[in-house]
Amino acid sequence: MKKVELLAPAGSFEKAKTAFLYGADAVYCGTSSLSLRTRVGIDDEELAKIIEYAHQIEKKVYVALNIYAWDEKYDEIIEQVKLLEKVKADGIIVADGGILEIAKQYAPNIPIHMSTQSNIVSLHSSNFWYKNGAKRMIMAREMSKEQLKYIMKNKPDDMETEIFVHGAICFAYSGRCFLSDFLTGRSANLGSCAQSCRWSYNLYAEERNNPGQLMPIETDEYGTSIFSSKDLCLIKELPEVIEMGIDSLKIEGRLKTQYYIASIINAYRNAIDDYQKDPKNYDYTKYLKELDKVKTRGITTFYFNDRDNKDIQEYSGKQYNEEYEFGGIILENNQNEKNNIVDSQTLSKQHIYTIEIRNRLKIGDIMEIIVPNKIEPVEFIINKLYDAETNEEIDVVNPGKQGQQVKIELPIECQKDWILRRKK
Repeated sequence: MKKVELLAPAGSFEKAKTAFLYGADAVYCGTSSLSLRTRVGIDDEELAKIIEYAHQIEKKVYVALNIYAWDEKYDEIIEQVKLLEKVKADGIIVADGGILEIAKQYAPNIPIHMSTQSNIVSLHSSNFWYKNGAKRMIMAREMSKEQLKYIMKNKPDDMETEIFVHGAICFAYSGRCFLSDFLTGRSANLGSCAQSCRWSYNLYAEERNNPGQLMPIETDEYGTSIFSSKDLCLIKELPEVIEMGIDSLKIEGRLKTQYYIASIINAYRNAIDDYQKDPKNYDYTKYLKELDKVKTRGITTFYFNDRDNKDIQEYSGKQYNEEYEFGGIILENNQNEKNNIVDSQTLSKQHIYTIEIRNRLKIGDIMEIIVPNKIEPVEFIINKLYDAETNEEIDVVNPGKQGQQVKIELPIECQKDWILRRKK
């Protein structure tokens, strides 16, 4: 069975580390101003750091330059492409034919990936970009499995394919949207999307003979989110995706937290590995159970199974998960620390760790440790909390400042950067 790549979002160096820790084979990230997520822009120094770290652990980094660029942007684009050649990025993601030409000229050693923004929905389109120098096609999210299978059977052998399998989809065709620019002056195609499709809108009816007399049409006090889509989730369809020979499975979410990345990547990593080891006994429900803990909206298979699927929109808007939240990140093991946390006899039976908290923690909270490469998290109840500076026992800790830390007793031996989840 062909090895498939699990590709994760990385909005920062720390998020890239989390993605790799939890099983990503590669990450994709943007630049400071030339990708479609400029709010999580990564400067040149951090980008080089991510690439260096990835290569040390034999992972890959793809860099997005996928805006639709005006002419005045090209001097900056040329310098950015030169830098990517220097730091040896593993791929450049582009949507604009002009940027593709720049990439070929100034970074001849880096494979070019055509962004989903380039609306690749056919074998003909794939072949066009392939003949013009692109190595990988990131297929439009609107494609069905039958359309994908046709392309996989007829494409050149060395043409790579990538599809989205999880995360946000938007009202626009493959993300090419002008709504944000129209409403706010922030262009989605230049990386500044205001996510206008997620907003709630007030709707009004006007009787033709009484112009100006507007009658509100509302679903609730927040209006209705008429443009907002559900999130894509192909965990059930993963066997079909793998069997058709897709090269890379992409998770959306450069704006998401380390907790989200750890949870989603860990679920898909386990699902891929389990299927490839034992395809006959693949049970998607145990992975979906984990994905459900971090979803922010309803989920949909979009058009993958059925071009006529209408179960796509999330009219009630964002539905933040009401059961679980980000608990914290493990920073260090205090097992051998000579302090007054516990007496030496008790210390040998316990695992005391310093964690950086993300939400309020208190004695009695139900927590889960998300263990890399293990689908079942380790559940425990907080029995002991210690002040990170004084080692005194405390009952509660609040995230009153950035980087707030606490020492906590954990039930198993853990590693640095593992993620903790809190049940609300």
